[in-house]
Formats: sequence, C-alpha cells, structure tokens
Amino acid sequence: QVRLVESGGGLVQPGGSLRLSCAASGFTFSTYAMSWYRQAPGKERDMVAAITSVGSSTNYADPGRFTISRDNAENTVYLQMNNLKPEDTAVYYCNAEGRFGIGVRKYWGQGTQVTVSS
Repeated sequence: QVRLVESGGGLVQPGGSLRLSCAASGFTFSTYAMSWYRQAPGKERDMVAAITSVGSSTNYADPGRFTISRDNAENTVYLQMNNLKPEDTAVYYCNAEGRFGIGVRKYWGQGTQVTVSS
C-alpha cells in the first residue's frame, strides 16, 4: 500500500533547471522525514537533500543549487534543481524515513532518471 512515486525527471541541458516531485501515499506522510538520493552508474547511492517532517530544517550534501521542500497537505516532496551539471546525471530516488522508539521505517520510490547533457 505504501507508494512513493517520483516524477519530473528527464533530459536537460547544462545550466538548466528541473523540479522533481514525489507523491506519497499509504503512510502518515507528515510524520516522516523525506530525502532525495541519487545514484549514478557504478557509484554509491548518496543523499542529496533531506527535510524534517514539518519542514523546519533541511540538509544538503552540496548546498547552493538544490532546494528541497514539502507540502504535507498534498503528501508531496519536491526537489528544485538549478544550474544543473553533467555530474548531476543519475537516477533520483525519493526516500521516506519514520523514526520510532522501536526502530526505523524506510520507504523508497522507484526513481526517476535525470540526464544533464547537451
């Protein structure tokens, strides 16, 4: 029943912008921290940006070009990417993490391909 569906990926030229969306369902979205990860071929899956459950705090692996936001009323998290570079090419994954006293629940989307190329 839990679903995380990414959208907004595609082909963009260097210097361009892209806005990724992740629509969540099947869990209490507003109680989960949300993150965006990316994985390029042959590389590890790395965190790009994270946001707390109510959006009070954010964290970025590479601050400056990316902005994460969320709309709890719509169960959606976004990643605004500006000034994209070829090195940003990767599959971008949406992640939900709920932390409880007895453990952690993590959910992943299927990913959306972002290709930065001329």
